[in-house]
Amino acid sequence: MELSLDELRALTGWAAACAARVLPLVPDDPRPAAAISAAREFASGAPRTQALRTAAWDALAAAGAATDPAASAAARAAVGAAGAAYLHPLASPHQVKHIVGPAQQAALARELAGGSAEAEIEWALSQAPPEVSTLLRRFPPGKPGKTRLGDLHRQLEAALRADTTRDGEGITRA
Repeated sequence: MELSLDELRALTGWAAACAARVLPLVPDDPRPAAAISAAREFASGAPRTQALRTAAWDALAAAGAATDPAASAAARAAVGAAGAAYLHPLASPHQVKHIVGPAQQAALARELAGGSAEAEIEWALSQAPPEVSTLLRRFPPGKPGKTRLGDLHRQLEAALRADTTRDGEGITRA
């Protein structure tokens, strides 16, 4: 399987947008914001660099250091955004987690902060460029767990795989 840079840029841009929505839940650690910024740079045409990879690892450290579960999930969304640029071209269910992960973690963060995970998912779906669904459909179905995070994964994956019509900016449910 081949993944074009254009596909990876579209995925990464969407992932960064999803993660940015919950960034305020990590107010005292600059590492998730740096990961989102690096992801946006790649999505805008910059090359994949060691700095992008390092930003993802730094955001992961921030997720581990967070004492608030919502902040940890928000930082993990930033990890996924930066990591989206490195999606592997392997026909593996595991790769699906990398596609839906940033939106999934953002939805969990929103819920843990007292908001609506479903509203966050609806927003993410409305903003998903067509390339995200097209890319996802090239992979076998994911294997989410039986946790709340798994529930969010299933919602996102099902909607992105479903027959939909496009409104030019994202997915509109049929």
